[in-house]
Amino acid sequence: MESIYVAGVGMTPFGRHRQWSVKDLTRQAVTAALQDAGCDASLLQAAYFSNATQGHMDGQHMVRGQLALRAMGVQGIPVVNVENACASASTALHMAVQHVRSGAADIVLAVGAEKMCIDDKARMFAAFDGAWDVHDTEAGKERLLAMGHGIAPPPGSQSPRPYSLFMDIYAAMGRMHMREFGTTQQQFAAVAAKNHGHSAHNPLAQYREAMSVEQVLVASPISYPLTLPMCSPVSDGAAAAIVCNESGLKCLQGDARRAVRVLACVLQTGSERASNDLENHLVRKAAHRLYEQSGVSPQDVGVAEVHDATAIGEVLQSELLGLVPMGHGGPAAERGETRLGGRIPINPSGGLESKGHPIGATGLGQVFELVTQLRGEAGPRQAPGVRIALAENGGGLAGVEEAVACLTLLGR
Repeated sequence: MESIYVAGVGMTPFGRHRQWSVKDLTRQAVTAALQDAGCDASLLQAAYFSNATQGHMDGQHMVRGQLALRAMGVQGIPVVNVENACASASTALHMAVQHVRSGAADIVLAVGAEKMCIDDKARMFAAFDGAWDVHDTEAGKERLLAMGHGIAPPPGSQSPRPYSLFMDIYAAMGRMHMREFGTTQQQFAAVAAKNHGHSAHNPLAQYREAMSVEQVLVASPISYPLTLPMCSPVSDGAAAAIVCNESGLKCLQGDARRAVRVLACVLQTGSERASNDLENHLVRKAAHRLYEQSGVSPQDVGVAEVHDATAIGEVLQSELLGLVPMGHGGPAAERGETRLGGRIPINPSGGLESKGHPIGATGLGQVFELVTQLRGEAGPRQAPGVRIALAENGGGLAGVEEAVACLTLLGR
């Protein structure tokens, strides 16, 4: 099978950017990726544009990618709009990889952009309401929150301020993990403290202040066991990648030695299962496919970016990916195994919790970090000796798990 490469990456700062539109964010990320690859825009043969909320936010329900890219002069090529909830950007990358692998093009753009920060908090959080079955809301809510039964939230551990219902659902998943494996709130706090410490070294992160475990624990409660620093913020931002084959790589002016190979990229949707049947979790199934396709084992992975919409997500995903044994994600974080300098650094970017989570850009933001790590260009957040890197990006809810997940394995 012909090798596929990520030849260039670009990313805006993630955060609150009232002064920038979706078009502005797209232009910044794509321009940076083109420059990084040494690629003139005229060489692009197709583009996959990821966005999840622009229809809700400003009424642009259709042709978002065509408009955003034409505004920066990228036109006259196939443009496909991609929506897969929080996994939209990684799905755009997956489709760009498949497009090149099919032989239909040599150089393809994947870009994700999202603008979510507005003053109307109720409208802002309502953007997430379409990421599950809107025809089964009450039954779905009851089913998901039931995962937390058996662990009673202490008094005062629920926020009186508005937030996304998804935080209650993550909290229920966390209480299930506490019930099944003995995980503690302090271990979830250790994940958040680690990620906030990592993001202090990331100039593109939304939050750049290190926090201790104690500071995380005494912060404002959201939904037990979650406190505010354990949860990803609402963010604006964009990220992009230039995907190519060997022929495309030869057309670029950049240093080909900085190109990173796509070892495997797997897209998986969920299926019906019991909430505690984690062996049939969609990420577990996707991980088996990913490792089988690439010939790589979890022990070969040197660094990972996983979907930590909350600290609970990182604990669970680290286990489902086989990076730590099932039930050991919390203790591994508490022992420092998943921080920079540990056995398997996870989320050196700061993760969604502190780097930020502009949902249509998040998956490509993970790829930006991992390409930077594989090139050895991450500076003070560099994981040493990295040869293989793993990204996991999930989106939406269906049944008792994410509706979709996309896993990408990159290597030098």
